[in-house]
Amino acid sequence: MVESNAPARRDAYTWGLVTALGVIAGYVAVLFANSRHFYTDDTESQYAPLWVMLGRNLRDGHFPTMVPEHWMAGNYTIEEAGLLNPPQLLIDLIAPSVDNVALYATVVKLVFAIILGLGVYRVCKEYGAALPWAAVAGVAMPFTGWLLFFDEASWYTALTGTAWLVQAWASAVRYARGRTGPIPVFVFLYLAISVQYIFPAVEAGLMILAVVVGEFVYQRAWRPSLRVLAVSACAAMAGLATYLPSMLSAKVTWRGTAQINNDQFLTVPWSESLNASLPSTLPAYNSWWGYVQPMPVTYIAWFLIPALAFVDWRKARENWREFGAIGLFALMALMWTAGPGAIGPLRWPARVLPMVALGLLLLVCVLLGRYATVRDPRQRVIAAAVLIGVLWVRTFSAAPDEVVWHVLSVLGIAALGVVVLWLGRTRGIATACALIIVSIFPIAYLQVRAAQPTPMGWNLPEKRSEMKAAFPDFPGTTLQLADRALIPPAERTLDGAYGSLVFGNYAKDLELTYVSGYTPNGHYRFGETLCMRWDTSVCPDAYRRAFAIEPTTGRSIVDLMKVDRVVLQKALFPEARNQPAPTGWRWVDHPGHDGYIAVLERQDGPLSTRDGRIAAADGVTAVSESESDRTSRVRVNSDLGGRVVFARLGWPGYRATLDGNEIPVELVGKTFAAVDIPAGTRDGELELSWQPPGWKLGAGAALLGVLGVGALQWLSLRERRRRSDQSVPADAPTAESIDLAGVPR
Repeated sequence: MVESNAPARRDAYTWGLVTALGVIAGYVAVLFANSRHFYTDDTESQYAPLWVMLGRNLRDGHFPTMVPEHWMAGNYTIEEAGLLNPPQLLIDLIAPSVDNVALYATVVKLVFAIILGLGVYRVCKEYGAALPWAAVAGVAMPFTGWLLFFDEASWYTALTGTAWLVQAWASAVRYARGRTGPIPVFVFLYLAISVQYIFPAVEAGLMILAVVVGEFVYQRAWRPSLRVLAVSACAAMAGLATYLPSMLSAKVTWRGTAQINNDQFLTVPWSESLNASLPSTLPAYNSWWGYVQPMPVTYIAWFLIPALAFVDWRKARENWREFGAIGLFALMALMWTAGPGAIGPLRWPARVLPMVALGLLLLVCVLLGRYATVRDPRQRVIAAAVLIGVLWVRTFSAAPDEVVWHVLSVLGIAALGVVVLWLGRTRGIATACALIIVSIFPIAYLQVRAAQPTPMGWNLPEKRSEMKAAFPDFPGTTLQLADRALIPPAERTLDGAYGSLVFGNYAKDLELTYVSGYTPNGHYRFGETLCMRWDTSVCPDAYRRAFAIEPTTGRSIVDLMKVDRVVLQKALFPEARNQPAPTGWRWVDHPGHDGYIAVLERQDGPLSTRDGRIAAADGVTAVSESESDRTSRVRVNSDLGGRVVFARLGWPGYRATLDGNEIPVELVGKTFAAVDIPAGTRDGELELSWQPPGWKLGAGAALLGVLGVGALQWLSLRERRRRSDQSVPADAPTAESIDLAGVPR
């Protein structure tokens, strides 16, 4: 038995290696088109700097669930930080040691692209596709439109979540068909959930639903599906702690409570799937760039649609139960992309386009890997030509100005198709599939090249050493008031604006403490207080608001925040330096940087280092005894009663005790955490502490999930031992090939 299985196992590893090498080659091709392609938009402004900051904290022995001085984005239990995701924590730990963050981001994404490609390869293999076609699907997937131009270029957590999701899919099918235990399914599902981005978590749920239904239909037995459902429930319980803080804090964030609406923004008509095989496609739907998109985000693979003409549909219909889960998943994803525009935190349905690509690519490659044929070649070539014509018509309709490129695309894929058919008939399916894999690289290169300059880039610097050398030394806590939109593209350099202004999480690359930070989940009331947006930009009224007096304390907002420095963008506040500094502040010169910024600092030195995080005490004598990011311990005395206000944003999860007895936590200005001290308090020990809301429930659910998968593993081992003395034939669907499927007749 071992000897007979050895060649098949060797072939599986060989084509798996081809898949990995193909993904690497594709990345190289893209980098030739744009060396910063994988370091753009949210990656440069949000994720890569976040890795550096989190890694520094972890190295210092701090688990950074909360950093109060990062006011705008300091609650990292609700950001896309992946705090409970072990691979992400490893990425964070390494990040501070790498100077070139663009290079590091590219390598990290390449690793996940390989994981994704191998996952797609595994899924195809589990559904019985011939190995060469499985490799084609695995290499093609990372270079489908939305993945290439958004999830890989920018939205990193979407890429990682998708990579783990696909691995979970393959493991779920193996578990349902008795080839492995529940632990791989549990691990991959947990990793997909705990990237801390809600889309992969929900998409994983749809995938599991498709597998559960598909395996019930295929095996006509309920036990395999129940096993998959049970291990998925365990993974969901383990991942609950990732999202409970967000769910329980939603009411104070920009996201608000759950709602369903359809504003048509980033909702993609189903008809756009008809241009999924034309590389020049520029789909039409509403986005940041108007109606016609500047990038081929609905593209999947050049062979996807024309290849349907070379499937033996009679045999496919006879065996549809074996891979019906793929079709169900693709259908659910396709329906989602068309709306509604927002379902609670799930907004912008175009984000689901990678799931459409995944479902359709898997379906077509499984069909080709099992039922490809060139019988009746004349009729099939005509059918393929008609399909290519439909592609051209739909793509031309969406972007008629690019008619020349559309014609060239049609000619290109037609020529490729002819060569692939000839190779398949004369040299074998392996050679034909090798050509398809190689063809992916120049297409990716040309698509990325044509989209330059990318409309998504911030052009933030790449090397942290150069950033820090060019930037002013700003110790303590800094509040910047600026608007990113006022920086001309030519000045987005270290010699220009980025030598003295920060946006997004750029300050984390510089290892400086700024109030602002990139956040899609900002505290609503604090954002309103300073009219600060997700990218840290502010409105022209922000200067007045920052120094406005909070009426109940008589202190300014910057005093309650214990800010040491205020940096004003001259383009936004051109006359500020001509006015007297606010009381207690002074203008400070920073030679070499005064062209972009005007700087205010406190006359009596830094405030952030005095009295812990006590911002104001009215009727109370308060002395800070100890401070950490999550806890303030204060010694208090009050004859008539009073209030202590802390330089802490009033997130849900704060708890206060006085001499061990719990007392209410109040909010000042609906923003700052405060505690009322009763009259007659003598030498009282006040402790204000924060824990992620729902952490006990999350920890308990995680424990139950781990215990549950342990029980499932025990049951699986017991069942396998029971069958160990029997000769059990493999129950995998076998590819009955004709001509091009890649398996001998």
